[in-house]
Amino acid sequence: MVRRLVLAAAVLLAFTTEPALASQLLDRNASDVKLAVNARGEALITYKVGGKLKRVLAWGAVNAVAPAAGRQQVEFQLDYAGGWGKYRRRDYAESFGSTCGAYSGQPLAWKVAVCTAPDGSFWALQAWQRALPNYGVASNGAQAAWELHLSRWTGELPVLTIKTDWAYRRFDHLYGSFTYRGQPVFGFRSTRAGVPLDSFGRNLYVDTLDSGYGKGWKRENSFLAQRPNGTFCYGFYPHGSHGTGKGTRYRATIIGPGVTPDVMWEGAAPGGYDATADKAANDEQRGAFKAPRCKVN
Repeated sequence: MVRRLVLAAAVLLAFTTEPALASQLLDRNASDVKLAVNARGEALITYKVGGKLKRVLAWGAVNAVAPAAGRQQVEFQLDYAGGWGKYRRRDYAESFGSTCGAYSGQPLAWKVAVCTAPDGSFWALQAWQRALPNYGVASNGAQAAWELHLSRWTGELPVLTIKTDWAYRRFDHLYGSFTYRGQPVFGFRSTRAGVPLDSFGRNLYVDTLDSGYGKGWKRENSFLAQRPNGTFCYGFYPHGSHGTGKGTRYRATIIGPGVTPDVMWEGAAPGGYDATADKAANDEQRGAFKAPRCKVN
């Protein structure tokens, strides 16, 4: 069964934080969120944090570029003064003139607000708890924050493919890949703890439902999509005093490349061990899902 090598697993167990988010991080624990888009290709995001009204003007990016060493991924320009920084107009938000139409794109996870711009591009705001600690550990205030992410894209969404099987016949196991427009998504540099050091690397955040950690969804772990094929694998092994995250269902969320949306997968646990299904999964992982830091038992 494919699983992460012991050393690699130890390296990637730590909580990871990306230096440059894709669906760009705007703020945390926002409420009363509104999205407007004008004919200039700008978005105005209005929301409250701690009861204080905020306005952010965003522009200058769409979709993503393919991973390339030494290159920078696309990102929005952000004006947290709501138009004063770009136009020196304090009333810009009041005269914004939204032309945002009904959303006609693919379904999105973690959706807060969506629209279709006059040029046919899609804009979205999503919010989810990216920074939860691993192994179902109770989170503090900062770790439990709901991050508000902004994205803009045309065409198809990034594709997160995940399948379930078993490791060593008794542990639930995930394997899969992350691609955009048929090309793998991966980074070129990271720390030993799995923190991306460029704007291309992406972490997969895995949650488990009704597991040994307790009822409801709990964070299991986060780890990097591997270079050069955007693949990954993960086994639900015991973690000392934390026990095991084996649950009834699993989900995984990954931040899209460039300024594309965050993508989420959800599926049932594989159930009791099935030797025939296990062999088929092993054969598949030796082929299309082969990953440099995974191995087949």
